[in-house]
Amino acid sequence: MLRLLKAVAVSVFTAHAASLASSAAAAMSPAEFQALPSHPADHRIAYGEDPNQFGDLRLPAGTALHPVVILIHGGCWKEKYATLRDLAPMADALKAAGVASWNIEYRRLPQPGSGWPGTYQDVGRAVDHLRAVAGAHRLDLRRVVVLGHSAGGHLALFAAARHRLPAGSPLHVADPLPLKGAINLAGVGDMAAFIPAQATGCRDAAVVETLLGGSPAVVPERYAQVSAIRRLPLATPQVLIWGRGDAMTPLKFGEDYVAAARRAGDDARLAVVPSLGHFEIADPASSAWPIVRQTVQSLLGAGP
Repeated sequence: MLRLLKAVAVSVFTAHAASLASSAAAAMSPAEFQALPSHPADHRIAYGEDPNQFGDLRLPAGTALHPVVILIHGGCWKEKYATLRDLAPMADALKAAGVASWNIEYRRLPQPGSGWPGTYQDVGRAVDHLRAVAGAHRLDLRRVVVLGHSAGGHLALFAAARHRLPAGSPLHVADPLPLKGAINLAGVGDMAAFIPAQATGCRDAAVVETLLGGSPAVVPERYAQVSAIRRLPLATPQVLIWGRGDAMTPLKFGEDYVAAARRAGDDARLAVVPSLGHFEIADPASSAWPIVRQTVQSLLGAGP
């Protein structure tokens, strides 16, 4: 991870210098984020029977085996807030950088089967489905990274922690797909800690309790199973990338998670981009993108 740290340090400095002039600009809105342009995926592939169990696969040019980034969009786990379209621009940017992407959809509140355990089962099933499509699309399953934004960042950390789930859990599988690392763009790793902030961050004072079917006092085992901070150490590199101007998921969530992961012995890092807000951090046209791209390449071993 030494090269990654150097690359991140250089990128943060560059982003800081580039962003000083625009530090007073208003933060990107959800509508502006969702209006970012993108191209159609190369393939849309179902990983289950439900209409929301599918993913978009984008493949770079060339005949060599492709490293893969699994993309998980955010939206406070709610159907009306977001779809996989949110990370399509990033998927395009990864393709241009020579990296395949598997941009997954999943069941969101209040869709049938969403919440506990369906939303999390969808994420696990979508991750593992890469095994079924790798041969036909020349995917290198030795080089797979998961990347999520906002609620998807929470789900990315969950995906990286699946091998730590207890055998009796409805989310447990015996052999989850190994990951080279997890990248979390402004997503929480501790669901109980997010409850006081959910009304501001998600405009819903009960979204976490709705998702998990109760409060931490009522269903503590569910919070423990989906919160990566409760499954540490993950023994998987974790990089959190945050905008210092994020008002929806404040930087303290990232700081607290990385501190806990390091105490547990994990390789965990936090890159902070000055002046950026919650949505700019996932915009491939923003000053965060060089940091994201270099982090992906370093974890995959696919670039400088």
